[in-house]
Amino acid sequence: MVTIRRPRNSSLQFWPRKRANKFIPSVNWTAVNDSSKPLKGFIVYKAGMASAEILDNTNNSLTKGKKRIIPVTILECPPAKILSVRFYKFGKVATEIINDKLDKELIRVLRIPKKASKKIEDVNVGDYEDIRLTIYSIPKKTNIKKSPDITEIAVSGSVQDKLNFIKENWHKEFSVSQFFEKGQLVDVRGVTKGKGFQGTIKRYGIKLKNHKTEKGQRRPGTLGPWHPAHVSFRTPQAGQMGNYTRIIYNNKILGIGKVEDFKSDKLKNIKNYGDVKAEYIIVKGSVQGPAKRQLLITSPLRPTKEQGKLDYTLEGLY
Repeated sequence: MVTIRRPRNSSLQFWPRKRANKFIPSVNWTAVNDSSKPLKGFIVYKAGMASAEILDNTNNSLTKGKKRIIPVTILECPPAKILSVRFYKFGKVATEIINDKLDKELIRVLRIPKKASKKIEDVNVGDYEDIRLTIYSIPKKTNIKKSPDITEIAVSGSVQDKLNFIKENWHKEFSVSQFFEKGQLVDVRGVTKGKGFQGTIKRYGIKLKNHKTEKGQRRPGTLGPWHPAHVSFRTPQAGQMGNYTRIIYNNKILGIGKVEDFKSDKLKNIKNYGDVKAEYIIVKGSVQGPAKRQLLITSPLRPTKEQGKLDYTLEGLY
């Protein structure tokens, strides 16, 4: 007989398949090397998807000069503020200074000391290797919720440049348009839609067995040999599906700006979301999560030439 060859069911790249610990994942900021803008990431919220009419200006494209319809995702980007500054030494947080002027919505959620242990002006830059920010979003300026989301973000430049940027924006709100621009590639990090407890057919994509099978159609044929009497972790079994931390690499920004400047009314009355009130970003393709999911957009980890050379002009949404 011919030897049966086939790839295993599903990928072992993501393991274990369990629920994410938090909605906004941690990032290895040392690997994100883009230094064109001072801040390397920003908290956004998924509003929904739409169809966009674009004019293709890409060189050597088969559809150059023609209009196309492509799927896009709308992200709402409320402003953010600095919660604290973390000073790193030997790869660990040596000192953290908390902002003394915070929103009341944040104070309700977090326990914050009344008196600051140290002032940012008293810090000696030479004592530390790196400086990072913890920022919080201000979603009360949207229709989503009031409680803010918090995450750590890296800052570009030398240690002195980072400290200067922090001092300039210590009590200020900053917007997404200060750090990202139209035509740029971004990575979107976040948690996927949760689908609960699912069987092996849906969870791993194994083949449905014959309808005359006695011990169940929607299950694997065997969990393993009698000896050794052990079930390998590679064996497809039922369990949690969805609510995983995932990254969508190299999303092209087709549009960015304020809602007032957007010509169409397609940013209003979005299904399961409502109206976009703050700044928006429109990216090519789809991203993970349901409507209102908090996501983290970052500078690209490994930008590709294929996505980078795309040149689209956004004509409108449908």
